[in-house]
Amino acid sequence: MILITGGRGAVATHLLTLLHRAGRPVRVASSNPGELQVPDGIPSIACNLRNPVTFSAALCGVTEVFLYAEASHIAEFIDAAATAGVEHVVLLSSAGVLESNAADDPLAKSHLDVEAALLTSPLTTTFLRPGSFAGNAGAWAWPIKAGRPVSLPYPGSYVDPIHERDIAEVACTVLTDPRHRGRHLHLTGPQALTFSEQIDRLAEITGRSITVNHVTREEWKQEMAHHIPGPYADALLDYWQAYDGRPVPLTNTVEQFTGHPARTFATWAQDHDSDFVE
Repeated sequence: MILITGGRGAVATHLLTLLHRAGRPVRVASSNPGELQVPDGIPSIACNLRNPVTFSAALCGVTEVFLYAEASHIAEFIDAAATAGVEHVVLLSSAGVLESNAADDPLAKSHLDVEAALLTSPLTTTFLRPGSFAGNAGAWAWPIKAGRPVSLPYPGSYVDPIHERDIAEVACTVLTDPRHRGRHLHLTGPQALTFSEQIDRLAEITGRSITVNHVTREEWKQEMAHHIPGPYADALLDYWQAYDGRPVPLTNTVEQFTGHPARTFATWAQDHDSDFVE
């Protein structure tokens, strides 16, 4: 039995579809399982990674886990998984752990702490370290639909947008083929694109005119204050500044594990164009 945590997430949703099609026994967990939409016959269960009381029941009879990175109670989760007989964990981590300042970056450190705990545990663990999710562009949906400019503090900053379907396909491969257990995989999209280039792709695909408002760091932080806590906003800004005008490194890991090239940001935009139009 494979347990998928964070069942409402984009990667988890696609992973469930892939495992179900492959005929693998799977259980989906979420802090709010009543909100899950799962195929008939697929069991769902409550598992809040911030509440250890929910771990034991969710892990009962499970041999493999697709795990979202939540550091607050990772030690308790590992203990519960080992007690339940879990053999393999596939962790959705972040390429941020590969940065030299990862230990000082609150976003990267939360993933780094989970990785460190799993590395010292008895569980065989595969790390998936995606770069920038293409889905991050969804944060621009509201201003685009409202006909307002998109605020960008570093429009020339490069990212490596990766489609959530590609992450799910790699996760499915490592969950269903024991040969890949224990590997540390850096996943990226096929192109390094600036934020401005992503905006241009969205404008082409949606047929909408999208303008960019080049704001300062502080202006962006004030605009995002209700959505992103200050330390996390600073971490994002520092990362974007570091890659302003400097392309991020790319990998071909997706193609190696799926047999097809990683999907482009334009493909992601086509798949989600309805999010950006009324």
